[in-house]
Amino acid sequence: MEIERRVAESAIEVRFADAGAQTGTTIRGYAARFNSPSQPIGGRFVERIASGAFDDVLGDDVRALINHDPSLILGRSIAGTLRLSVDGQGLAYEVDLPDVGYARDLATSIARGDISQSSFGFSLELDGEEWSRGEGGMKVRTITKVKRLYDVSPVTYPAYTEATVGLRSLERFEANESQASAAAIAAETERRARWLQLARI
Repeated sequence: MEIERRVAESAIEVRFADAGAQTGTTIRGYAARFNSPSQPIGGRFVERIASGAFDDVLGDDVRALINHDPSLILGRSIAGTLRLSVDGQGLAYEVDLPDVGYARDLATSIARGDISQSSFGFSLELDGEEWSRGEGGMKVRTITKVKRLYDVSPVTYPAYTEATVGLRSLERFEANESQASAAAIAAETERRARWLQLARI
């Protein structure tokens, strides 16, 4: 099972702790936005995430990481330092940052606007996607059911270039589409041959 990563075009908010406060700095954002098309992935398809795609994974043991790097952990759902929820917009997250240098640096970078996107690592159910054609014939992959949610991450760069699993899935879709087209052509050829045979009688 391979992990896929996607980015959400959405601002990340920082709440800095007051001096002497009992709680630390918190960040929050959306790791995924529902029904919002991605930029073309690999120049070959766009992707949408259907509402309901995360319904079965909110209880997973999920980490909050910087740039999907497991050595830069920000929080963890089972520790209560990462909270996940789904609303009408998408998969929301809130993280209580640890009091470590890289987390303070991240909070500063978010506050300055240097880091403004989020991403998530996931794997799909076998039937967790649907393929179709959108405007201009562009292929559209709709993620309908996530099997496992691994992490949510504020990211410097979007992870679309790492969409190798999605591209393999696209190749299966294209092969099936080609087979269906070939079958339709064969059926039409046979229908015409029968018509010509009947016309000769």
